[in-house]
Amino acid sequence: MSRKGILFVISGPSGVGKGTLRGKLMETPDEGLIYSISATTRKPRPGEIEGRDYFFTDAETFESLIASGELLEWAVVYNNYYGTPKKFVLDNLEKGIDVLLEIDIQGALKIKNAFPDGVFIFILPPSVEELGKRLNARGKDSQLEIERRLACYEQEIAHLHQYDYAVVNDNVLDAVDKIRAIITAERCRVRRMQ
Repeated sequence: MSRKGILFVISGPSGVGKGTLRGKLMETPDEGLIYSISATTRKPRPGEIEGRDYFFTDAETFESLIASGELLEWAVVYNNYYGTPKKFVLDNLEKGIDVLLEIDIQGALKIKNAFPDGVFIFILPPSVEELGKRLNARGKDSQLEIERRLACYEQEIAHLHQYDYAVVNDNVLDAVDKIRAIITAERCRVRRMQ
């Protein structure tokens, strides 16, 4: 039996560990799962690499991608553009390859409108206090930026009911195991088989 690829979307509040979970998940080879790299106008953080973590671009280039319809979704998050290149995702899904997106909540909700058959996984912190500690510990943002991100937490978590699954990232390896279990279960759904 064959099937179309499944779109898996992981998202959640800033600092919850989405990138860490995605990185650990992709460390174990899975021929049927590929990661879709987002584009952003945000400056690279220390250790981030062009074409691995993001496609870093300027606002003018990003706006031309919007105008030409080359993005599946896009949003302005914390004063920067973020978006998902459309062709890569659609081509792989058509070939039967599952695609993983790691995106912010705004983007995930836009994707859900376009791909209601996708699988949406909300990543939660163990507590808002722990989220604050993580944002401070990563040392990538100013205190003002951290406070702004924490202030958005309540608004972001209010969207939890729009997701299919929730995974608490209290232990990275446990959270990755849960995401893998979700992927396996969704691949076994009868309705996805052709």
